[in-house]
Parts: sequence; C-alpha cells; structure tokens
Amino acid sequence: MRKLVLIVTTIAALALAGVAGAALVPGVFDPGNTGCVTSTYSNGVLHLAKNCPTSTNAAAGADITGLNGETFTSASFTLASASQCQGGSPRFDIVTTNGTTSTTWFLGCNNVTPTINANGTATYTFTAATIAAGGNQVPFPTGTITGADVLIDVQGTADLSNITVNGHPEVPATTSPTSKAACKHGGWKSFTSPKFKNQGQCVSWFEHHQHQLAHPRHHR
Repeated sequence: MRKLVLIVTTIAALALAGVAGAALVPGVFDPGNTGCVTSTYSNGVLHLAKNCPTSTNAAAGADITGLNGETFTSASFTLASASQCQGGSPRFDIVTTNGTTSTTWFLGCNNVTPTINANGTATYTFTAATIAAGGNQVPFPTGTITGADVLIDVQGTADLSNITVNGHPEVPATTSPTSKAACKHGGWKSFTSPKFKNQGQCVSWFEHHQHQLAHPRHHR
C-alpha cells in the first residue's frame, strides 16, 4: 500500500525472527478527506472499514515494515469469516525490485482457497503452492522486497488476525527502538514511544537515549 498514509509478541521475539523493527503500521489512504475509511488494531485484530462506495478513491490498511531486502516466500491472514473476503479485498500488496524494475504484486483473498477453522474463521495462505492450487490467478512475487502492506479498498469491513509475512508474525510495535538497526528499513515508522518523522530522527533519539543512560548525572 505505497499510496496509503500508514502505518510476534515482543521486540525480542521479532529480533529472533531476524527482522529489525518489523511491525504493522495501521493507517488510511483518503486523499479526498472523506472520512469513510478507518484502520485500528486491538486485541490481536486489525479492523479495516470502508464505509463508502468501492469506487471512492480511499483504502484502509497497514504498512508492514522490516521486510526490505528479503525475498517473498509466504504470507497469511485470518478473517473473522469467509464472507469478509470481497473480491480481491483484503489483499497483500508486495513491492519488489529486480535491479532497476519495481513491481507491485497483488495477493487477494480470492486468489487462494481458505482453510475454514473450527471457530468459523477463515485463514488465507499465500505460497507458490496455494496460488497454483487456486488456478494461478496471480503470479507469485519475485525479486527483493522494498515494501509491503495489507489493505481493503472495497466497501465493507474486514477483521484480520494472525497476519504473517515470510513466517514473521506482524503486529504494531508500541515500544522504543533498542538499536540503531531497528530504525532502518522503515522500522522507524513502527515505534510509538516516541513517534518519529524519519529514520535519522529515530537514530538520533536512540543515540541520545544511550548517552543519557551512560551519563545519568548529567541529566538530573
């Protein structure tokens, strides 16, 4: 969702997964200021809503940070019910580069066959095998990831849980950076305590914070 103005259980778990600052960054794309799209996260669920006609130029979703430089292997999310899959929404947008060429790959819920769980939820998994089993309606992403998001752009709502990309659970980060590396590859966008405007501001905050810890008497 490059056009969206957006936006694991612990940072330690994310670090073990090998992704610095990986997280969901909920947000909306609403250039007309219609107010008809919302994106919120609570209790493990990303709630997306578009309360206006599908033709309205607006979308709700979340950026997925920390994947830059990886090769796409898999992604998945679980919907509250299969009825929330409306055409190609919700979907993953995976942006990759092959040298000088940038490509956006659209992986919609209608492109794979969901697994219906015992509680009535529906899990959509995107791998080379599941896309092939779904009739190869869309090509499998290739190249190096430069951006990723999950979104809806049709009228309706979607409640997504268990969001993963390349095996990494994706949830909003609500902590401060614990290293300069955590600020890189878009990781700066995932922090809320404090929020940052860019990577440089994130790195500067971390360095200043480390200085305070090393010289506490100077800051009393």
